[in-house]
Amino acid sequence: MREIGMEVRRFEDIQAQTGMSSNLLAMRLKRLEEDGLIERRQYGERSDRFEYYASEKGKELDAVLLAIRAWGQRWGGFEEDAEPSVNMVYKQTGETMDVRWQVPRKGFPFSFDDVECSISEAFLAEREARATAFKAARRKSAAKAVTSSPSESKKKATTSAKAAKSAKSVQATKSAKSVKAARAVKAAEPGKAAKPSKRKAAR
Repeated sequence: MREIGMEVRRFEDIQAQTGMSSNLLAMRLKRLEEDGLIERRQYGERSDRFEYYASEKGKELDAVLLAIRAWGQRWGGFEEDAEPSVNMVYKQTGETMDVRWQVPRKGFPFSFDDVECSISEAFLAEREARATAFKAARRKSAAKAVTSSPSESKKKATTSAKAAKSAKSVQATKSAKSVKAARAVKAAEPGKAAKPSKRKAAR
């Protein structure tokens, strides 16, 4: 909700900033959508591309996020005069929203739509570094997948050949046993004497 509130709309961009796996982020977004906190809006020509926006229900959580921000500024171990990651100014009054700021009585329900935000240089650099690292990791993963494809195919082919050879061996063994069993049955038929073995004939 924080990233969507900061107008980060697309799946990959949200993933880059949160560090979540694709599966986990997809589950979280789906749950938020099912609960009516966010909504998807298709963009571009591809039908599987969406941007995420806070719904009216979701925007009512902005006051909660604001309270968490103030708590973090008070108890996060920051210097008293440290610059906040995001500077906020309340549009209606022009007030800077520091840890002591309270939503005006006439300002409910509060929404970040009522706020002018600017990101500090340090926080902006941190976010850009995350995005760069995320893109580099995706390129590396894609290159690794392309490189490993021939070896994977060879491995599958080898496995298939071994399986075929094993099946052929099993079939040959079964055939030999069947022939042996047939000979035994034939030898045991009435009126047919068993042939003396070569060892007895030698005597």
